[in-house]
Amino acid sequence: MTVLADRFGRIATDLRVSLTDRCNLRCTYCMPAEGLAWMPQPEQLTDDEVSRLVRIAVEQLGVTEVRFTGGEPLIRRGLVGIIAAAAKLTPKPKLSVTSNGIGLDRIAISLKEAGLDRVNVSLDTLDPARFHTLTRRDRHSDVLAGLRAAAEAGLTPVKINTVLMRGVNDDEAPALLRFALDHGYQLRFIEQMPLDAQHQWDRHVMVTAEEILAALEPFALQPDDVSRGTAPAETWLIPGYTDAAGQPARVGVIASVTRPFCGDCDRTRLTADGQVRNCLFATDESDLRKLLRGGATDDRIAEAWRAAMWGKRAGHGIDDPTFLQPARPMSAIGG
Repeated sequence: MTVLADRFGRIATDLRVSLTDRCNLRCTYCMPAEGLAWMPQPEQLTDDEVSRLVRIAVEQLGVTEVRFTGGEPLIRRGLVGIIAAAAKLTPKPKLSVTSNGIGLDRIAISLKEAGLDRVNVSLDTLDPARFHTLTRRDRHSDVLAGLRAAAEAGLTPVKINTVLMRGVNDDEAPALLRFALDHGYQLRFIEQMPLDAQHQWDRHVMVTAEEILAALEPFALQPDDVSRGTAPAETWLIPGYTDAAGQPARVGVIASVTRPFCGDCDRTRLTADGQVRNCLFATDESDLRKLLRGGATDDRIAEAWRAAMWGKRAGHGIDDPTFLQPARPMSAIGG
């Protein structure tokens, strides 16, 4: 096996697979109210094509963890089958889904039975009215139902992803953490990144990791002596609390902007139309769909994937004056 190595000694073992660029929310920090022009169906990988690429990644390239993302992956009709195919691989990769939680209550058990290990659910507020303002949809109760269903189905640990925005929901950090602790969920705060479709991101108004931690001072957080390894989140222990498994409770902060972790990145990304992205902020892509549909062998596809990863930059370069935001927004790249 030849792994997905780059010129800086990093090895990609974590594959993020976007299954669709479509979403049933219109979050203000992600896309405009009218939505975006969706990818034409013929350009999207079929279920079999997705499964083949995941198999190549696991069997030939050393990938050990696969996360299915979107857009909103739960609206992909073949999701359960794609997960079932991935779960049959040897060795079986760790399988997760990042979702907005809408519809998760209806499908959580099927996902678990197919072989899914856990879920991440986005939740930026506990206030239904504020949720409507943020997402332009009245679906707050559906997200909460999805969280409950995931926990009941054993898709644990259930993680919550939260983006704080100045003057919008940055007053909710303590309440969100208390909610997560009360329900046995693991909370991860994420710094807002320059991946919005409107290209209106402004670092000067972004809520930073330092500000998030200051807001959580009432919890008297303690440094976590467990190494983060290649995980994107820095974690802190929360004295007096345990998680659903009885372990010390933790809260995480993913500070991609102010505390970049590019030197430890172990991720490779596949878009819904079969393009390899070697970095979330990459401005170029490598086309695997053309190879798939042109009759290329598994070995040829694996070779192209390795070449794509070899060209990965040392870092995302957000602080560089020449930084250019990717043309694709987060909804089209996948988390």
